[in-house]
Amino acid sequence: MKEDTQYCTKCYENLFANCCEACSLTIGCNFKDLSYKDHHWHEQCFKCAKCSRSLVEKAFAAKEDLLLCTECYAHDYSSKCNTCKKTILPGSRKMEYKGNSWHETCFLCHRCQQPIGTKSFIPKDSGYFCVPCFEKQLAYQCCACKKAITTGGVTYQDKPWHRECFLCIGCRKQLSGQRFTSRENYPYCLECFSNLYAKKCVGCTKSISSLAGAKYISFEERQWHSECFSCMQCSVSLVGRGFLTQRDDILCTDCGREK
Repeated sequence: MKEDTQYCTKCYENLFANCCEACSLTIGCNFKDLSYKDHHWHEQCFKCAKCSRSLVEKAFAAKEDLLLCTECYAHDYSSKCNTCKKTILPGSRKMEYKGNSWHETCFLCHRCQQPIGTKSFIPKDSGYFCVPCFEKQLAYQCCACKKAITTGGVTYQDKPWHRECFLCIGCRKQLSGQRFTSRENYPYCLECFSNLYAKKCVGCTKSISSLAGAKYISFEERQWHSECFSCMQCSVSLVGRGFLTQRDDILCTDCGREK
């Protein structure tokens, strides 16, 4: 029967029967039709393409349109465990890292020898460490928070710091990747250092920071930014010019003579 219509066996096979992928003969009504991904086989033709063992009711794998028993597939195509060197059979769980493969039970922490599984790990030299073991045995300890530095960090005065812990002693801003200076072994951002220790311009009263590349004029223990060193009366720049003093005022020679 086919969709409520009856056929003789010969007509049914001519119209609807599948061809065997292996022998190319029709799979008749009296034979079992085994199928995989729109391909069909006689029961006796459903074999491993390499060793010819029957795959009926057995596990198998496909490679480039060929069906292989698990043994042949493992021998020719499966990964080898980097630890025990044995084949990692199809269907079994494996761990992979940078082109290497392991059985799940062979991928162990180098220190505690426990399976790492899907947990985070850290490579070091030729070994792999779970995070707790790495922190206990190998990681640097941050000078500020005393916790392990597992990813990145900075070194200052030969001491390790987390990036987020390396802060300006004044404003507590992160200094990692920023220009900074120090005083008495304490790190400062340029702004805090200027506010606390830099000379003050007589003209604008702002800090003069040589760290930021500022040019300045010094006269009788007083300092000016170059752009602030000007006549107190006519405001002409005195940089590179003669000048006169009247009490605390600085005057150009013309204004000085008038007074």
